[in-house]
Amino acid sequence: MKNLKSIMLGLALLMVCSAAMADKPRPGILTKNHAINTYIDAMTRGKLSGVNDILDQNATFSTLRGKQVLSFGKQDMLKYLKENKDIDMDCTTNTSVIQSNADITLVKVDMKYETAVRCSYITLVNTGEGWKITNVYSVIR
Repeated sequence: MKNLKSIMLGLALLMVCSAAMADKPRPGILTKNHAINTYIDAMTRGKLSGVNDILDQNATFSTLRGKQVLSFGKQDMLKYLKENKDIDMDCTTNTSVIQSNADITLVKVDMKYETAVRCSYITLVNTGEGWKITNVYSVIR
């Protein structure tokens, strides 16, 4: 009976610890590829799992519309993504790394739609918590 109580207490403690750690991103997971793939899944497929973790708190999103630049913050982007959750865009996506080193990476992502191309330049920074997106500049042509 005493062993059963000890085992149950141990399992309960394990569950509480696991739940407490669930909200914190693990640095080993926040790689460059993970950040880009998560961003592309959010933008093209409406898949929001992990998107909050890959965006830096001060991330900026800018889009050139005609001759006007529209800028948004992380919360604006998360709101937009939630409004478009699970919507699958009809586009093909190509990525290419423009510049990369141990601290910063610049990736070009082209989303080709039937009548337009959204070209985004994404800046990723190696933070103490892993790789995060700090800036996205998009042009639609």
